[in-house]
Amino acid sequence: MKKFLQEFKDFINQGNVMDLAVAVVIGAAFTAIVNSAVSDLIMPIVGAFTGGVDFSDMKLYLPLGAGDSAIAYGSFINAVIQFVIIAFVVFLMVKALNKARSLAKHGKQAQEKEAPHCPYCLEEVAEGATRCPHCTAELPEPAGFTAKA
Repeated sequence: MKKFLQEFKDFINQGNVMDLAVAVVIGAAFTAIVNSAVSDLIMPIVGAFTGGVDFSDMKLYLPLGAGDSAIAYGSFINAVIQFVIIAFVVFLMVKALNKARSLAKHGKQAQEKEAPHCPYCLEEVAEGATRCPHCTAELPEPAGFTAKA
């Protein structure tokens, strides 16, 4: 039992588990913000364009059985709008992250040097070579490293 508890403790202390826990908590908070934005900001604007229609109150009442059985399709419309907003925000975040990674990668590559290539066959040659080992052409000058663009 002691070994089991130690394994569980090691599992919980892994970085990815903690990252996932933080992501769930932040996601729940973000969901509350999006719900508020949709119901308090966006839907009134949509309602103004649709003649004051409030989607959240839209229901299709079913004549089956006793009680107020209804399909709340207005709530579904709100949920779809919330999903689209969340998807758009996640898209913007991923796009910004990819751009930042790209800038970091290109900045790092600018410092790296590119191996010399033969001007005739474009194959890589050793630094200082005077003849290409691939096409056997004589190089105009000894091959040297150049900065990557």
